[in-house]
Amino acid sequence: MNTAEWISRNVAKLLPAANSIEKMATTPIANARAAVSLAPAPAPTGPIASATSRSLPERLAGSLRHKDEALSPRLLRRILTELQAILDNQVSEVEGGRRASEFAQWYGAALPAQRRDCWLLMSEQFAPDPDLIEAARSHYTAAQNTLDAGQAEIRLRQALVSPRSRLLQRFAAFPEGMQFLLDLRTDLLAHLKSEKRLLALDGELEHLFSGWFDVAFLELRRISWDSPASLIEKLIKYEAVHDIRDWNDVKNRLDADRRCYGFFHPQLPNEPLIFVEVALLDKLPCAISPLLDEAAAPADLSKASTAIFYSISSTQSGLRGVSFGDSLIKRVVETLKVEFPRLRTFATLSPIPGFRSWLGKNASAMLARLDVKARAALASAVGAEPITPAHLLTAAEQAQTLDAQSPLRHFLMQCAAHYLGRELVQGKPLDPVTRFHLGNGARIERLNWGGDFSSKGVKQSYGMMVNYLYDLKRLDRYRAQFANSKLAVSSEIETLGF
Repeated sequence: MNTAEWISRNVAKLLPAANSIEKMATTPIANARAAVSLAPAPAPTGPIASATSRSLPERLAGSLRHKDEALSPRLLRRILTELQAILDNQVSEVEGGRRASEFAQWYGAALPAQRRDCWLLMSEQFAPDPDLIEAARSHYTAAQNTLDAGQAEIRLRQALVSPRSRLLQRFAAFPEGMQFLLDLRTDLLAHLKSEKRLLALDGELEHLFSGWFDVAFLELRRISWDSPASLIEKLIKYEAVHDIRDWNDVKNRLDADRRCYGFFHPQLPNEPLIFVEVALLDKLPCAISPLLDEAAAPADLSKASTAIFYSISSTQSGLRGVSFGDSLIKRVVETLKVEFPRLRTFATLSPIPGFRSWLGKNASAMLARLDVKARAALASAVGAEPITPAHLLTAAEQAQTLDAQSPLRHFLMQCAAHYLGRELVQGKPLDPVTRFHLGNGARIERLNWGGDFSSKGVKQSYGMMVNYLYDLKRLDRYRAQFANSKLAVSSEIETLGF
C-alpha cells in the first residue's frame, strides 16, 4: 500500500459513510443534528473557553478536527449553512422561525463545547460588513449640513444592523424562542471573561432584550394564593432574598395583608421576569422575622399606612443589564394607592449583602477614623489593648449578644452607615442594593440592628438591615442628586456615619 492509499483509507474512517453525507446534503436542520451525533465531542476536561487555539476561520477552512475541538470542520460548516438558511431573506418569517425551532431542538441536546462553537459562529460569521459601514460612514460625514444628511444617516444605521441581529430575531419568532434566547445568554455569560470573541453576540442579545423587554410591553400581574400552582412554584424557585421554606411559608407571604406582583412578557406568559413581595403594616418595620412569622395574625388592613417591599427577585439571568425593577416598584405603588388610599409610606426592609465582606477588608481604615476616646472604649469592650482589626472582627462574631449600650455595636452601625452612604465606586454606591434603590429615587432612611439574625443575615451584615424610603414627593430630586454622585440619606444615617 502506498502513502496516498494509506492516508485515504484512514481519513475515510473519520468520516460518515458516503450515503450518510449524501443524505445530509438534501435534508435540512435535522441532519445537522444527526451529523453531530455521528461525531460526538469528547467531554471537556477544562474550561470551555480554552478548548482550541485555532481561529474560527482556520477551523472552517480545515479538513480534520484537532483533538480538543468540539465540532469537526465539516460539521462546523454544516451548522453555519443551517444558520444561514434560518436567515435566508427569500424565506418567510414563519419558515425562518420553523428552521430556527429545529436548530434549537438540536442545540438543546448539544454538549457545552458544541454550544460554544455555535456561539462563535453566531458571533463571528454574522457580523456587519465593515466595507459597507465604512462607505456609509464616509457618506454620512460628507453629507453633513446638506439636504442628503437624513438619507445618509438612514444608510449608516442600516449598515450597522448586523446579520446576527436578524438571525436572533428569527429565533424569537417561534413560541419557545424567547426562552431559548434567554437560556442561551445565561450560558454565554459565564464564558465572556475568558472568551472575548463572544462579546459581540452578548452585546447583540442585550441590545435586543432591551427593546423586547421594555416596560411598555410588560404586564403587571398580582400573584396570589389563587394563582396556578405552577406559578407559585416559581416564586419558591426564584426567591433570592429570603428563602421560602415550604408551602405554608409561601401561603403566609400571599396572605390577606400581603401582596406579590410580577412583570410578565407576552411571549413568556407564565414566567415572572421579576417579582416583589409587599407587606401592608401600620409602621416602618425594623426586623424581617415578624414579616415571615407564619403564626402571626394578618394585619388590620383598615389601619395599614405603610407598604413595605421586603423582597425583590429577578428570575432570568439572561436579562442581565436590562433593568425594569424601578418601573416595577413605581407600578406597584400606583396599584396599591388605588386599592389602599390610606397608604402614606412606601419603603423597603432590605439586606446589606456586601457589608461584612467589605468590613473584613477595611476594618483597619474604619478603626483609624475613631478618636482616642472612642478607640479606648472599643478596645475595652473587645478586651484588647491596643485593638487591632483581627480583635475587632473576632469580637464581631458575637454580634447577636451585643446590647444597645455596646461600643462594638455602635461601631458596627457606624461602619454600616459609612458603607451605605459614603463608600462609592465611580460615583455610585458600592453596595448593589443601595445602588438600585437610590437610583430609583429612594433615600437611606434607617439602620436596623438585629433586623435579620438568621445565618444568612449574620453572614451578610452581622444581622443588620436597612430601610430605604420612597418619598413620592422627592423621587425626582433624589434621582437627580444620585446622577451627580450625591446620595440621599436621612439625618439619622448622616449623624451615625463617621
